[in-house]
Amino acid sequence: MLSALSSIRQTSKQATKVAALAVLASSVVFATGCANKRTGTSEVVVAPLGIPGGQGVYTGGAIVSNSGAILDAAQNIQATVYFDFDRSDISSEAAAVLNQHAALLASNPSASVLVAGHTDERGSREYNMALGERRAQAVRTYLASQGVTGGNVQVISYGEERPIATGNDEQSYQQNRRAELSY
Repeated sequence: MLSALSSIRQTSKQATKVAALAVLASSVVFATGCANKRTGTSEVVVAPLGIPGGQGVYTGGAIVSNSGAILDAAQNIQATVYFDFDRSDISSEAAAVLNQHAALLASNPSASVLVAGHTDERGSREYNMALGERRAQAVRTYLASQGVTGGNVQVISYGEERPIATGNDEQSYQQNRRAELSY
């Protein structure tokens, strides 16, 4: 009986350790599961999204580092391009903005940019993730057509998960249909 009680205590201790490790692991995954720009540094940390079937979605968990000069130059360029409803084609307004980014990237071949695709809230989560990916890929393709090396452009999709405007009107939807470039 004493042996059985000791065995139960040992199993309970092991279960507690396993649970503690699981909580720690999930905390680390949660803390790194989103892309964020660290204030005051030149790094963008991107962790895996784990989107099933997300071909072309950046899921590498890499750190993109750029020099201060590139970051300063990028601050003078609009960092967001907008899309029409349910579209991922580059408009003439977006092309004008992307041409400036292409010039910056072409003159700094070691520079990297992260393109994050976003959507408004209409549509399913899966559809919006795919649409955000298509938007980010469209930006990547456009930059490549302007001479930017494909390896210097990474993409990620947030779909509807990170809205800029929280309203349920067309003006809010327009602000959320975007791709953001981060150096």
